[in-house]
Amino acid sequence: MNLKETKRSSKSLIQGKIVNLRHDQVELPDGSEALREIVEHPGGVCIAARLDDGRFLMVEQFRYAHQRVFTEFPAGKREPGEDPLSCAMRELEEETGYKAKVMIPMGEFIPSPAYLEEVIYLFYAPELEFVGQHLDEGEFLNVKPVDLPALVQATMDGDLMDGKTVALTMKLNQYLKHE
Repeated sequence: MNLKETKRSSKSLIQGKIVNLRHDQVELPDGSEALREIVEHPGGVCIAARLDDGRFLMVEQFRYAHQRVFTEFPAGKREPGEDPLSCAMRELEEETGYKAKVMIPMGEFIPSPAYLEEVIYLFYAPELEFVGQHLDEGEFLNVKPVDLPALVQATMDGDLMDGKTVALTMKLNQYLKHE
């Protein structure tokens, strides 16, 4: 069965600082029509940065939408026209103060494909050099090192809940078993 939906029209509803919202009228495989709400997002990166002692740099950050502090791998939003690798290098240094000597692509993560266009590019940075942290204005976070077994256990226990961090933790766990 053909599953493709074809866009017939599109209407911009909200132009935000980070995301935009639009309505698309689509034709379904059976010829009927439906409305799709789409959140446009420029995408981002998430980086698993490993210290010389084998622990990974994590950031603790308050996330307003959920009214709690989350523990996450360093991550950030891509600027217009910015390639994922450049974004990953920039975000890692801004948030943690470490510069990656090597950045290994670990695939892509799509947080919610039903309504969100965002793609997050995942990276592993096994070699680091400390150059000094420089957070964005209005950005507040704590950096803490955590070992991979603790990250895997926190994921399995439901304590690590950020989707991109969960995905990268599990990919990294498999990858490092074969390294």
